[in-house]
Amino acid sequence: MKPEKKGLIASSIVALTLVSTLAGCSGNDGATAGEGNNAGGSSAGTELKPVTLTYFSEDSSTNWNNMKDEVGKIITEKTGVTLDAEFAVGDPVQKISLIAATGNYPDLIAAKADVGKLVDAGAILDLTDLIEKHAPNIKKMLGDKIVRTKYSLEDQAIYSIPTWSAVDEKKFKADGGFELQHRVVKEAGYPEIQTVKDFEKVIQDYITKHPTDENGNKNIGLSLNGDDWHMYQVTNAGFQTTGGPDDGEYYIDQETHQATYHFRRPEEKEYFRWLNHMNNIGLLDPESFVQKTDQFKAKVASGRVLGLADPEWDYGDAQNALKAAGKLDQTYGHYPVTMSKEYKDTSFWPAGFDGGYGISISSKCKDPVRAIQFLDFLASEEGQILNNWGIEGKHYTVEGGKRVIIPAVQERMDNDNAAFQKEAGVGLYWNMMVHYGDGIKDSTGNYFTRSYPEQLTASYSEPEKETLKAYGAEHWKDLFPAEEEFGPRAYGAAYTMSLASDDPAVILGAKMKDITWKRIPEAVMSKPEEFDKIWAAYMADLDKAGVKEMEEAYTKHILNRIELWSTK
Repeated sequence: MKPEKKGLIASSIVALTLVSTLAGCSGNDGATAGEGNNAGGSSAGTELKPVTLTYFSEDSSTNWNNMKDEVGKIITEKTGVTLDAEFAVGDPVQKISLIAATGNYPDLIAAKADVGKLVDAGAILDLTDLIEKHAPNIKKMLGDKIVRTKYSLEDQAIYSIPTWSAVDEKKFKADGGFELQHRVVKEAGYPEIQTVKDFEKVIQDYITKHPTDENGNKNIGLSLNGDDWHMYQVTNAGFQTTGGPDDGEYYIDQETHQATYHFRRPEEKEYFRWLNHMNNIGLLDPESFVQKTDQFKAKVASGRVLGLADPEWDYGDAQNALKAAGKLDQTYGHYPVTMSKEYKDTSFWPAGFDGGYGISISSKCKDPVRAIQFLDFLASEEGQILNNWGIEGKHYTVEGGKRVIIPAVQERMDNDNAAFQKEAGVGLYWNMMVHYGDGIKDSTGNYFTRSYPEQLTASYSEPEKETLKAYGAEHWKDLFPAEEEFGPRAYGAAYTMSLASDDPAVILGAKMKDITWKRIPEAVMSKPEEFDKIWAAYMADLDKAGVKEMEEAYTKHILNRIELWSTK
């Protein structure tokens, strides 16, 4: 089906579904109760009839407590909404495909790049009118950025409330790069760590002196989590160490906006050659590509893994276990590691606001108005503060006009965050809400998020403070190239684009992924003398599978997004 026809048909289906759904729901669950209330909750003297909405998310939520946590109870009290939630187990793409194919749509669906499958199936509503009529907080927060939430140049419906990209963010926290245990860099005398060779040397020196831990278990130089979709974290380091911003599986030329499957860049080949070298000299965990995520986390939690090349959100639970065990010098600092000094780490290259990944209301939602009001409450100042800070008097106090986390609460956040979050719910709802980013202040002059300089400093352990001081830094971010060193990206972050399931870039992209996820482990774990031969076969496989056609299709989408975002 041609794109322009698909967009017209999808829009028509959505419009008809919205009319019929609203007509069928307005008399059942008090859908219009609370209209005009900016917080999305009940208006004065009006009780919202309780409603349970079903919800599926592609993201896992290991600490989910069925909204019985302290924050969840307040959200239900304010909105009348309780979520019957399901989170992805295994491959989320398969689950979204199943939802789209069967017509068994939850009320709310949080998909990522797979949202195109839901659009094609007529599974989700165009939210444009719902936002205009019932979501003043969402509308206010998005402002003129709402154009970035439109699906495509051909189909300018809004199918998702963006939840992954923060509005007006100025990041203070470094949570990526490469990681090293504090004890490792301390023993090395806090040397300069800018290149993969610097990173390798401190690990090699430490493991030569300390081949085992205090219990006689073998220390591990570098472990990777290549379990299923976590493979993206492994392969992202290819562009990360060679000056490319995070644009998913593509490298986008900043002048021409030509998209290249990033593995085809010669400089990235050298990164994977370095991993091959690390494996050859015994510094790479030989189980990196066969271990499951829980096995990877168990190794990190044991304190035996000296180095990582992984975002903090992926290993954070294991690091919290180290903190809880008092192994603070075996937790990690962040370093801007690249292949050589000619490259800059791009962790802080801003993408601007992306209207990509988010939460959608299904065409079978039992009450779309209550659903959008629920999401609008989360977008309100009250909802933002509740999610980020918790409940005043229980989780934080206000001293001299400033919000301060209660010390006992901060200690639990630092040392037992999983149990604390399950009980308290602080931070548990961020990926259901459009939200302000770090560095943005609310109407009281306080930061919306807890990631600001003073709070970060308060959260650091003594070994962490000692390491930062040795490097002349106040925060890990100080070690990285700053946002100002990079130009704007006219297309945002390329990976947030949602494409139709029958798009050539999607169909061919699945083939490339299968080839890459087979060839990369093979190349890394091979004998060094076999690496070039395997890499050449990998490149030939990509060519044969149509990689150039895929790149051309994706380039067109990049150019279309730039054109769409330039409209008012």
